[in-house]
Amino acid sequence: MHRLLLVFVAASGASVLGLPVEDVSPPSDPCLAPLQWEGRWVSFDHSTGRNSRSSVSYDGLKQRVRVLQQNKKHTPCQRFFEYIFLYQSGVMFQIDQKTKDCSKIALTDAFDPFDIPKNSTFEDQYLIGGPGDSVEETYVRNSSVTTSTRFFNLQLGISDPNVFTPPSTCQSARPQRMSDSSC
Repeated sequence: MHRLLLVFVAASGASVLGLPVEDVSPPSDPCLAPLQWEGRWVSFDHSTGRNSRSSVSYDGLKQRVRVLQQNKKHTPCQRFFEYIFLYQSGVMFQIDQKTKDCSKIALTDAFDPFDIPKNSTFEDQYLIGGPGDSVEETYVRNSSVTTSTRFFNLQLGISDPNVFTPPSTCQSARPQRMSDSSC
């Protein structure tokens, strides 16, 4: 009983004495997402129950996204691709990581930035790890959730802007998407 009272008095004293007390209220200013970053994501497809892992470079300024699928050797018949989305040019390149074959496909969707919409409402905050560790976020495209994407190991900026330049094999790219399976 004395310990409980001591903890209560210590906590009350901290606020009375002007010592910092953790603020748990939602932020008053709107959050802004970074315009350029690199990192990794894991996308979970709720309809199939499958995860896909990728390295990602995101350039919201020039509306470009590069996705490099993580190659898992134990996945039979699976092909792994690099995708370069160039929204200002209206094209997406799909490059087979093994053969370097390339498809060039017209984008039909407009650029959808990884940002926080103005009509968003603060729900909660999650910090994962210790000081200096990464923050994990979840992105849901719309209310009929079909995929969930978790971001991690994010670094601000683009270390190599050339990742958005398609390889020379894309000069003779086929106009249709390649199959995900090689069997």
